Amino acid sequence: MSDHARIFVVDDDPGMRDSLRFLLEAQGFEAETYASAREFLAAGGAGKSGCLVADVRMPEMNGLELQQHLAGGGSRLSVILMTGHADVPMAVSAMRAGAFDFIEKPFADDALLDSVRRALERARARERTAPAAAPADVARRLAALTPREREVLDHLVRGSAHKVIAHALNISPRTIEVHRARIMQKMAARNLAHLVQIMLTGGPGAADR
Repeated sequence: MSDHARIFVVDDDPGMRDSLRFLLEAQGFEAETYASAREFLAAGGAGKSGCLVADVRMPEMNGLELQQHLAGGGSRLSVILMTGHADVPMAVSAMRAGAFDFIEKPFADDALLDSVRRALERARARERTAPAAAPADVARRLAALTPREREVLDHLVRGSAHKVIAHALNISPRTIEVHRARIMQKMAARNLAHLVQIMLTGGPGAADR
């Protein structure tokens, strides 16, 4: 199997490592697992190609620090971060720094597998990422948002939590959830990570870069 088809899992939870290895190998992928970011780097991780799936919260070096280290060294890996809700701002920062995607826990197997397949496609041809919307198309989608939805969108792509947005806009967290659902529909976003990616790649001026 080509190096570009390998998936490297970095997580300090042995149960999660074993579960992801089983899931990935059951789908025909070649998977390698590592208990820490430093173990992965010591094994030559910076020089590997393919897809890296790393947990955000790890001791010594967390997933964001690992991603930043790899990006600074020109790594060819497509990085997917697994993140809890509280870690979304960190994951958004990672995407701004070049990470491919982030998956919010708990996640469905299909969601992870879909992200891995798209990440591997980018690893095979870095100039071809998951289809990005053209700026004009993004502008049309943005025009369909109400002023309040646009305010919520701006907060979402900064990685703000629902409670933080609700406080800033003086509305309830439940109302934020309703706005988020409508924003996802109007922006044709699969999930929050895809929404951030749309804004970063096709919405100049819509998100701080």
